[in-house]
Amino acid sequence: MYKLAFFVPIKDAESVKEAIFATGAGRIGDYEACCFQTLGTGQFRPLDGANPHIGQVGDLEQVEELKVELVCKDSLIRDAVAALKAAHPYEEPAYDVWTLEEI
Repeated sequence: MYKLAFFVPIKDAESVKEAIFATGAGRIGDYEACCFQTLGTGQFRPLDGANPHIGQVGDLEQVEELKVELVCKDSLIRDAVAALKAAHPYEEPAYDVWTLEEI
């Protein structure tokens, strides 16, 4: 089992989550589309060569984003990350993947 966490602008969160849930990620027992969300502020400065979805090259940008966390079966994690990358509006979406142990 894995935990996938990612950061996404609020207005894009539902479409990105739905793309990931469509892979089968976010299932816990008899429940689907399970996740936890935390509101925060993301910060970045696009460098030369970037094509930012928000902001301008060279300018520091701050964006209200959600951190979304969900679990994912081992067999689905690569598809879930691929769906995240395909659906996310940023060129380089920030995400983490952790291996979980059952105790």
